[in-house]
Amino acid sequence: MFEKVLIANRGEIALRIIRACKELGIRTLAVYSEADIDSLHVQLADESICIGAAPSSESYLKIDRIMSAAEIGDVDAIHPGYGFLAENPHFAEVCESCNIKFIGPSSRAIQAMGDKNAARASARKAGVPVTPGSDGIVETEDEAIKIAKKIGYPVMIKAAGGGGGRGMRTAHNEPSLKSAFHSARHEAEKAFGDERIYIEKFILNPHHVEFQIVADSRGHIVHLGERDCSIQRRNQKVIEECPSPLMTPGLRRKMGTAAIKLAKSVGYENAGTIEFLVNQDRHFYFIEMNTRIQVEHTITEEVYGCDLVKEQIRIASGEPLSEHVAHAQPRLHAIQCRINAEDPAKDFQPTPGRIDFYYAPGGHGVRIDSHVYTGYTVPAHYDSLIAKIITVGATRTNAIERMRRALDEYYITGIKTTVPFHAAVMRNGEFRDGNYDTGFIERVMSSGKLELTSPPIRLRE
Repeated sequence: MFEKVLIANRGEIALRIIRACKELGIRTLAVYSEADIDSLHVQLADESICIGAAPSSESYLKIDRIMSAAEIGDVDAIHPGYGFLAENPHFAEVCESCNIKFIGPSSRAIQAMGDKNAARASARKAGVPVTPGSDGIVETEDEAIKIAKKIGYPVMIKAAGGGGGRGMRTAHNEPSLKSAFHSARHEAEKAFGDERIYIEKFILNPHHVEFQIVADSRGHIVHLGERDCSIQRRNQKVIEECPSPLMTPGLRRKMGTAAIKLAKSVGYENAGTIEFLVNQDRHFYFIEMNTRIQVEHTITEEVYGCDLVKEQIRIASGEPLSEHVAHAQPRLHAIQCRINAEDPAKDFQPTPGRIDFYYAPGGHGVRIDSHVYTGYTVPAHYDSLIAKIITVGATRTNAIERMRRALDEYYITGIKTTVPFHAAVMRNGEFRDGNYDTGFIERVMSSGKLELTSPPIRLRE
């Protein structure tokens, strides 16, 4: 087992990794930007090193500074978390060349599956269904128009090297395609330094369902069921649940088999996620693979009774899959709400600033993953996620009711958050019936079916 791990990330995921390391008896080294000097991950790590200014381009994305910190701290492994450099094959390759273990898949596997276009090609080769679309990178506007005419509108333009909803545009006709083609390339270049895009058929109102896979270095690979991530806003996930209300035993079997087959075909090792779209007829199509731990890994942990971050570390150290992971069975239902520093009443405008008072809910079946506290200042330089609230129940209804109760207890002042939005979704009849898809938020927000109200709790500050 490793002696010391550097956490190349920030926020709640950095704190999550530190906790896993502590339980495994591993010392931790936190790297941080000047804006994160008061962050909890800096305070709770055994050691910490500042690696640059607030912008991520001057700190968390600087491979040379992270590797210098690793050398100074004499670490034997690096955990990248999610985002930033987590799916950067060059970063993984640099770690490998420096004889520092990258806690994740090999640089080769990241390269094979991190490029969305190459991943589609791998899926086709493995016999996994993919959405109709371009056979490769689309270089010109004219080529894009020809492909769209062939597969039919609407179409989705996607960044080949991206993720997280960036570099994605939908086009319903030729004029919108021309605009979307250039704007998607521009956003992809800005976000990922890679302007390459590809095109696929836009599936109207599907479910976004992903399968969690875990593989060790000895050829053992399993899936831990699915997560439904269809509640999205601007292609960004905001609510996830496990298992999916859409799923049947037969469909789970087929999709799980396809996920394992694809991961095996590229020699995948460690934790990863195979993402699919499922249409109204329950036909599924591969869209991409995330070669890292996911924000929503928490609900799989709660349903299957495992610790995926600890499993990542164990696998990276050369150990086989844990028995309880290799033979895990679903036992509960879990829901996760992503709490962002955003104002849902003002089109989810970011609201960085100082948290004057913070009280997190608790009680049976409630889990909070967060790095914020009373007096903490949410920086304007990073993603607006400040907490994840996860509730677990024996049934889906139990989990929803527990989430509704917990959200009513969540009290944060000084900044606006998405707590009222999530509370409104938990009260929505369509969501409660499992009658939703990727177009859910747009529909209910435009129709006024979500009533945003303040939580009933009123604490004296």
